[in-house]
Amino acid sequence: MSFSSSKRRIETDVMKLLLSNYDVSLVNDNMQEFHVTFHGPPSTPYEGGVWRIHVELPDQYPYKSPSIGFTSKIVHPNIDENSGSVCLDVINQAWSPMFDMINIFDVFLPQLLTYPNPSDPLNSGASSLMNRDHDAYVKHVRSMVQKYASADVVEADGDLSAVESELSSLEPSDDED
Repeated sequence: MSFSSSKRRIETDVMKLLLSNYDVSLVNDNMQEFHVTFHGPPSTPYEGGVWRIHVELPDQYPYKSPSIGFTSKIVHPNIDENSGSVCLDVINQAWSPMFDMINIFDVFLPQLLTYPNPSDPLNSGASSLMNRDHDAYVKHVRSMVQKYASADVVEADGDLSAVESELSSLEPSDDED
């Protein structure tokens, strides 16, 4: 696949995503780097949660898989709690040019959150809790969704300029003594 056909495929996939029901924001108007607002699947402990997903498409896309990571805090056996990186075979090892960005958000990520795989963990604490006490795991996930992934929290996180100006207004100015 030539560079121009790869570029065309990137534009096609990103346009499909932009025209979908997902909230997509390009980073510096670059179609190869963007954020997608992702909602937790219904009937899971993640239901009601809203996360920002950072996506980077390599120049060789779709022959090389995209880089996907949660920027909002999430507790899941197959998602690194610190970096937000995702352990998902279909993205990491079994990626195919037949897949597109819509597949990731309509199918792959909902399946990951619905069917965690504690035997292949990136978050050993979540994996251990899930294996030891599934009900406690579900309760913990739900409390973390409330605390870190409610629509209000993610909306505030997405508007860092408002948070920064709010914080700077709390700092004493030099003329206050």
